[in-house]
Amino acid sequence: MTVSAIQIRDLSKTFGGGRSLLGKARHEVRAVKSVSLDVARGETLAVVGESGSGKSTLARMLVGLEAPTAGSLLIGGKDAGALRREGPRAFGKMIQYVFQDPVASLNPRKTIRDILETPLKLLCGYEAARRAVRMKELLDAVQMPEDTLARYPHEFSGGQAQRIAIARVLAAEAEIIVLDEPVSALDVSVQAQVLLLLRDLKTRFGLTYLFISHDLAVVEAISDRVAVMYFGEVVEMAPAARLFANPGHAYTQRLVASAPCIRRE
Repeated sequence: MTVSAIQIRDLSKTFGGGRSLLGKARHEVRAVKSVSLDVARGETLAVVGESGSGKSTLARMLVGLEAPTAGSLLIGGKDAGALRREGPRAFGKMIQYVFQDPVASLNPRKTIRDILETPLKLLCGYEAARRAVRMKELLDAVQMPEDTLARYPHEFSGGQAQRIAIARVLAAEAEIIVLDEPVSALDVSVQAQVLLLLRDLKTRFGLTYLFISHDLAVVEAISDRVAVMYFGEVVEMAPAARLFANPGHAYTQRLVASAPCIRRE
């Protein structure tokens, strides 16, 4: 039996609740409501929805940036909480995260060499000679020149910075990558280049993607399946081609109708 890359069962996240210092009851917000889904190894599952739908909260729970209120989460067949308790190496070698703002996600005080070297040293345990070779391989994989290593994040465009951020994720050698709106801050032409790069890397390294986006044109270009979130719940899930051609839920129909670039044939 094949183990799913990600297995989510009844995952929920509630913010607020309780009482303030003055004794007033805090309003409780259920950002994610009993979400269950599987992501197969080697698959790209896109999670779509408008702002406030809960998709980014879901992504942050997957990588430990938010703690679930309820439910279970397995990463590569292992309990995510247990993996985190084993330490950063155990968890970081299983799953990595690409942020929406590539420049902000890179430490401005460190060179790209320092940024790429950290996961190679701490997560992979590579010696200096092996790290040097691997950094060149990573830059080649994301189509960046070797002299990138001596420069700082502010010296790069948004698209170049996102390539570097992707190289940092690849340095951890995790097979599962959560991409949270990874091209939304980029120009349309640069978006296309980064999406092509992500497709190439997925094939080359056998990666699994959970791809968060509000842009259905982007989702159509990269996803195998699509999960649609609405007010914290998954209201529809289907193969991408089928969902865009024949959306079943009223909310999905509205999303697809508002995206004229979607091919519906």
